[in-house]
Parts: sequence; C-alpha cells; structure tokens
Amino acid sequence: MLTAFRNFAKSKWAIGLFVVLALGLLITGGSQMGDVFGGFGGKHVVSAGERSIDAPAFRADLDRRRDQAQQQAGRELSYEELVANGALTAHLGQEAQKLGFMSWAWKAGIRPGNELVLRQIRQIPAFFDSVTGRFDETQYVQVLQQNNTTPQQVEQEMRDNIVTSHYGSAVGAGLRLPRIYGAVMANQATQTRDARWFTVTQAMAGTASAPTDAQLTAFINQNAAELRLPEFRRATVVLFNAPNDGQGEVSEARIEERFNFRRDALSQPETRSFVSLTAPNKATADRIAAALRSGQTPEAVAQANNLQPTVFTDRPRSAVTDPAVATAVFGMTENQISDPVQARVGFVVAKLTGIKPGRPATLNDVRAQIIDELRAEDVRAAVYARVEAYDKARQNGKTLDAAVAEVGARTLAIPAVTQDGRSLEQPNFRAPPQLLEAMWKLGVRGESETLPIGEGEYVVVRVDAIIPPALPSLDNAQFRSGLTANWIARENARLLTTRANALAARVRGGEDIAAVARSAGATLETGAGISAQDQSRGRGLVGGLFSTPAGQIFSQQQDAESYVIGRTDRINTPNATLAAGAAVQFRDRLSGDLLNAFGETAIKAAAAREKATFDEALARQALDLPPVAPTAPGAPTPAPAQ
Repeated sequence: MLTAFRNFAKSKWAIGLFVVLALGLLITGGSQMGDVFGGFGGKHVVSAGERSIDAPAFRADLDRRRDQAQQQAGRELSYEELVANGALTAHLGQEAQKLGFMSWAWKAGIRPGNELVLRQIRQIPAFFDSVTGRFDETQYVQVLQQNNTTPQQVEQEMRDNIVTSHYGSAVGAGLRLPRIYGAVMANQATQTRDARWFTVTQAMAGTASAPTDAQLTAFINQNAAELRLPEFRRATVVLFNAPNDGQGEVSEARIEERFNFRRDALSQPETRSFVSLTAPNKATADRIAAALRSGQTPEAVAQANNLQPTVFTDRPRSAVTDPAVATAVFGMTENQISDPVQARVGFVVAKLTGIKPGRPATLNDVRAQIIDELRAEDVRAAVYARVEAYDKARQNGKTLDAAVAEVGARTLAIPAVTQDGRSLEQPNFRAPPQLLEAMWKLGVRGESETLPIGEGEYVVVRVDAIIPPALPSLDNAQFRSGLTANWIARENARLLTTRANALAARVRGGEDIAAVARSAGATLETGAGISAQDQSRGRGLVGGLFSTPAGQIFSQQQDAESYVIGRTDRINTPNATLAAGAAVQFRDRLSGDLLNAFGETAIKAAAAREKATFDEALARQALDLPPVAPTAPGAPTPAPAQ
C-alpha cells in the first residue's frame, strides 16, 4: 500500500522538495502551504475538504521543483517544458488526490501528535551536526532556508507522512490472499519442460550487401522525424573583460579607507559555547531546567528524558538561527541555565558553558583580503566602463565591430549551437542561458543590447547565421557511415526474421522438426527438465518454451543474430513439497500487489468523498503561462502509469 502513496511522487514533477524529503518523506508537494496561506484570498489551485493550495503557494512549490529539475538537467527549464504533454493536469490530479486523502484521514481521526512528529524530524540525518552526529537545530533551520521552506511546512509534510505510514501499515497487517494464488504461481515457476529445438543464424539467412545511395535516401525519408537536425545558429559574442583588469597596484590610502569602513564586519565577534536540550512540551522543559540547576550534567538529564543534548561550540550570535534561543544564550552568564524557551522546534533549555570575547580586526590581519576585494572591484569597474563606452559609441552610430575596437573589448565566435546550447562542432561548448535566449530572439545579423550574465560580466551577441532544420546530407562521411551500418543492421534483421518465420511455418505445417533443421543446415538439440530460471540456454529458448503448451511449436529471437525454433514436448509438474516454499513467497508478493491496488483505490475514494478538485486555469495563471481553452475546475485525475 505504501507504494500506492509513493506514486504521488513518481511523476517528472516530483524531483524532490528538498534534501529532507529525499532522505525520509514519502509524500512530496506543496499541500501544507495551502494551510499556511489558506486565510488569504478565496481561490485555490487545489482544494479538498479543509486542505487547499492557493496560487502563491502553488507557484512557490513549482519554483522549487523547477530549480531542482534545472540542476539535474544542467540547463534552464521553462514552465512550458515542464507542463508539456499533459504533465500539469497529471500533477494537479495527484495533488488533489493527496489532499483529499489527507483531509479524510484527519477527519477520520488519524492525527499524529506533535511529539511524534518532532521525534521523527530529529532522526533525519540531513539535520545532524557533522561533528557530533546528532540533531542540530541550527543545521535544521539552515537546510530549510537553503531550500526556501520553513519548519512549519516540514512538520506538516512529516505529519502527512506518518498518516500515510500508519494507515498503510494498519490495512496491510490483516490483508491475506488465499493460498491457491501462491500455489498457481509456484507451479508455473518450479515446473520443468522437455523440448527439441534448433537455432537459425544470420549466416543461414544471408547478409545484406552495402546499400545504394537511393536505398540510403529512402531510409533517411522513412526515419526523417528521428534524423532531422534542429535549427542551429552561429554568432559573435562581445566580451568586455580583459586579462589585465585588476592587476594594477592598490594604493595604501584605498586599503586603509576600506579597512576603516569594514572594521566592524571584519572583527571577530563574541562567541559562546552552550549545550541545549529540546523538549517536546513545556512540562518536560521545566523538569530539564530544574534538573540542570540541581547540578546534574546535560548528558544525564538528556538520558533521563530520552533526548540527545546538542553541543554548540564558539558560536557567534548570528550563527544561532533561532532568535529566541540566541536572545537567551547571549543574555546569560557562564554556567547559567536558561528558562525554557519556545523555539521553532519544541522547547529549548540551554546551559552556557563558555564565553569568548570578540577581538577587533587589525589591518595586518585582513590586508590581503581587502586587496583582493578592491581588485575585484577594479575589474568590475573596468568592465562597466567599457560597457558604457560601447553603448555610447553605438548611440553615436558606430558599428558593432568599430565600437568593440574603440573601447578595447574583444569578440569570440560561437560555433553552431541549438537553442538549448548543444554544438556538434564543439561538444563541450557551454554558453550562459541569457546568451542563448538572446540569440533566438534575433534574426540574421541582428545584434542584442548589452546583456548582464552575472558576477559583473556583460556581453553583446550578434547572430551571424541561421541554419534551418534539415535532414543530414550523405556527403557527410561520418553520417553516411553510421547510416549505412544502421541500414545493414535493419536489412539483416529482416532477412533473419523472414528465414526464421518460413522455417517455423514448415514445422507448424506438420514437417518433422529434425528434417527442417537439417534442410537449414542447423543442428537439432534436445533438453529435458529445463527450468524457467535456466537462462544459460538463452532468453529466446526459455521464453518460447514456457509460453507454449505441450505439443506446440515456438519461434523466438535468441539474440541480435539468431532465432530459436522448437517444440515443447512435455511439461513436468513440480514436487509438491519443494514447491510449498515458493508458494508462500509468491503469496506474500501477490499480497503486496493487492495491497498497493487497495491503497490506490482508497486514495481515489477519499479524494472523491472530500470533493477534491483543481483549477488548471488558475494554476497556469500562477505560473504566468498563457491560458488554454477554458474549462471548469476538474475532478482529480489519476497520474499516468509509471
């Protein structure tokens, strides 16, 4: 049944909400955001009972999914690409079903307590301190911030995950199939068969000769959709940086001025070391604080309360991510015990173990750092000066080439590339997405405005040539060679299949299999007690033998260059005692399949009861996509089979 719930996350959309979900959560998506923002506005992209996802929450969730998809793809992806071929409808259907089930489960009384949720979160390795190997609240918050999410959202996801697990476990605990199901499967798996067969090889069928140009041309036309090359473009890009930028001397006056300006930021802040214990409720936190004040060690108190102490060493205030905890810790004296603090996760009691005063920075300490900063600024200033000079030259009527020469910029030829940046001429070529996007907005000889590409760099691009989509030419020796090999492989496969079919037809027509084998120059082989697991004889033989009844002829491809033609002579029933163990295993496996099917039905039934719906038009609006033909909000749509 859990597989049925995991199917929520099997589509291309479910690349993973963030690190935590990849490590532990079974259900991905943004349903919890509808609860966080549900009080704002009246329209929802997805709604089911008391659960919903509004447009801002849906957009935020899809932004995260697209970010991770782009990381995997190694390039920018548009929402148009992600929602192509009905993917948006399928995703919305999955989200509606999920919210419907969760809404029903909550009403049915499946409600994990806060203590259980927090305990599960504290077991996720992504939140462990790399030194202590224990849950670290700072690490917890940092991981969530890096993935643009909040503790409340994670806790809702974990709560949904626990609901799923508990419901599936409860249903699965009592589901059993009749024994006959396992017995039938065990009989099929453990029986053996006797057969006679012969192998038809490529040599017996003949091989194709080299194709003519006419045959290759016809082959190209037959496979035009697969062989057609996309549009390519060549361009010239203007770069405004120069190797000597930032290499000059940095004056002492500038160094001192920058140091004085950044003195506070460069100084070493006061740090504090402390031990914290996070309790699930206020009563437990009060007991912990009292025990610590009585002189017990944090380790002993933690063990008594089934908790793990978290040790923080030399942390500045800025590194204590929970503001309430930071206020408490930096307001104590050494060895003082804090009162229970309402933190983002539970209640925290801290013991301050050490204080290190801050130390002001000296110029000698940070001289090299400041020089590097100033030189980096000089590089950016030089680039920007050339950009401004270039723009002024173009406004004064200078051509691109003349303006480049005047301001000391440089040009670089871009090889023929596709819209997504692939180049046949230079396979390792990489270009900034902004550059490619600009290239596909221009016509031949079109020139872009100055484009920022990040980190203080700018470019200008001119499209030099547009190569329209076309079929490759036979004049390309590399293409001709590959095409010829494919044509010969196809023709050889056709000859082999035709020969094998003809020989199999003779045997099925009543001719003796041994005589047919001799006429083809093949050797008749025999085998007794062959099992379905005996793949050493070849998949074609085993597949044909175990897919035909006794007395029937089979013909199967053995490998790329041979067919096997045979006759199933006898089916040997297995020993009942030996088959019993296999019957139990098959019964358990089939029970799992039935449980998954039951789970899928439960999800759909719960969604229907909660009247789960989605509004695809509002979803497209949230993603800034053009509208499609107007439709009413839809009922949840099952995800496509994976």
